[in-house]
Amino acid sequence: MERYPRIALTPGEPAGVGPDLAIAVLQRAWPCEVVAVADPDLLAERAGRLGLPLDIAPYAAGHAAAPHAPGHLLVQPVPRRAPTRPGVLDPANAPYVIDTLRLAVAGCLAGDFDALVTGPVHKGVVNDAGIPFRGHTELLAELTGVGQVVMLLAVPGLRVALATTHLPLAQVSGALTRERLEAVCRVLVQGLRARFGIASPRVVVCGLNPHAGEGGHLGREEIEVIEPVLDRLRREGLDLVGPVPADTAFIPSRLETADAVLAMYHDQGLPLLKHRGFGRAVNVTLGLPFVRTSVDHGTALDLAGSGRADTGSLEAALQAALEMVARRP
Repeated sequence: MERYPRIALTPGEPAGVGPDLAIAVLQRAWPCEVVAVADPDLLAERAGRLGLPLDIAPYAAGHAAAPHAPGHLLVQPVPRRAPTRPGVLDPANAPYVIDTLRLAVAGCLAGDFDALVTGPVHKGVVNDAGIPFRGHTELLAELTGVGQVVMLLAVPGLRVALATTHLPLAQVSGALTRERLEAVCRVLVQGLRARFGIASPRVVVCGLNPHAGEGGHLGREEIEVIEPVLDRLRREGLDLVGPVPADTAFIPSRLETADAVLAMYHDQGLPLLKHRGFGRAVNVTLGLPFVRTSVDHGTALDLAGSGRADTGSLEAALQAALEMVARRP
């Protein structure tokens, strides 16, 4: 008897496009069981606004997963703290967003879910509610007790990972220690093997400074941090190229032989990736004890409830999660 995977889906910010996208994507069949960890009333309200059919049933653990039927949705209920208007943020619902993630992670760790797919959250409104929050990546690391995770975004033909994630630019250099960079490189290489099925990954590693420091004249992070780490890991057999000046790291001839590019900070690598495939990219968290994928965009408050939101990235995230689950030993 074929076993179907069970995927937890958190729609994210209730006032954003996440609920719209979840409802729209689940209008087609999927070879997995999808369980939305969310407020069922929110989903019913948004489906009515969008004019899409949605048959909601409560999720109960213990049954064998079945393939998703169009317009049908299992929901593990999490109540909102306040009513929701599409496009209007309310800090009162910030705890709800965190609750959905906590419950979904607990289900993944317990083995109830094979993977987690997340919709977009709004970092600002969560912090406005008094909840310190830098993003999904950091919260998932905290909830799982993992020392180092790596944020990687992928589009066809390009994968970009980050050595640091959601930090002010002024804090990047101080955060880029030898210990951190070594841990990131190890998690990245192992993640490329385990999640993407690449036996011997080659990673192009960017420098931090213009021209990769110009021999120390434009900064010494390459000399004091990046080069020593790469040299040590190369002696262990890891295929790491660099540090390469970021302005030439993404030229086609270099990417032809690379499985991923490791950027030193968020906006060093992601603008190029999103230019290449925004709306089709998948955000992957490497280093977790379960598969997690996400969309490549934010909450798009102006599109919430309009029916005009593009489902491409959520479809890609769900498909990528299925492929990664299938690669597990």
